[in-house]
Amino acid sequence: MKLNLLILSIAPTIAFIIWCYLKDKYDKEPIIILCKFFILGAFISVIAIIAEDFLIDINRYSGYSNLLYMSFIVAGFTEEGLKALVLIPNLLKEKSFNEKLDGIIYSIFLSLGFATIENIIYIFFEESKTALEVGVVRGIISVPAHIMFAITMGYYISKYKFSNKAIKKREYLFMSILVPILLHGIFDFIAMIKYKFSFVVFFIYIILLWKVNLDKVDEYSDNSRKRFLRGRKNKK
Repeated sequence: MKLNLLILSIAPTIAFIIWCYLKDKYDKEPIIILCKFFILGAFISVIAIIAEDFLIDINRYSGYSNLLYMSFIVAGFTEEGLKALVLIPNLLKEKSFNEKLDGIIYSIFLSLGFATIENIIYIFFEESKTALEVGVVRGIISVPAHIMFAITMGYYISKYKFSNKAIKKREYLFMSILVPILLHGIFDFIAMIKYKFSFVVFFIYIILLWKVNLDKVDEYSDNSRKRFLRGRKNKK
């Protein structure tokens, strides 16, 4: 049973690793560096759990104030803030970060490390009767959501790195932190709110989240392809 739970916990990670490998066609990142960011994400997950437990313990809110606090502060700000705190300095000094798509790829791997540990904890500490259900729900909703937040963060970090305008660079850096926090907070808020049509709103939000972020991946994938073709042309 424990082996089944472990497989259930890491299956989404394996699926997204394969997806990233297929998306990063032209200038693949060093495996050792990808592993480094994955491990950093796993480490952050442990720190986030400690920080979130503390924030929950000091929570004195109720009603909608409690939902906002749990969604945007405990979940969004803590998790995405910690990711940004570790990802941004490590990514900007990484020599292999030489094209826009790399920002998204490394951001995803850090989030995969984070989501994997989080997934294992949620599933293994769940009652045996509902562990499978929790694992499936997290695999098709929660883990992919972490990846979407990661794409947003990596997208704006790449814009920051490759922009030549100082004002725009500050804007992109700010957005790389703020936008994932807001997206994560909205995700949790809709998921927790007890409202008649909340499921419909949540479903629409997930679709929009996927659409917008997959468009970002496609944009940078096309940029990577053009860069690769220019390199081949210059070698001739």
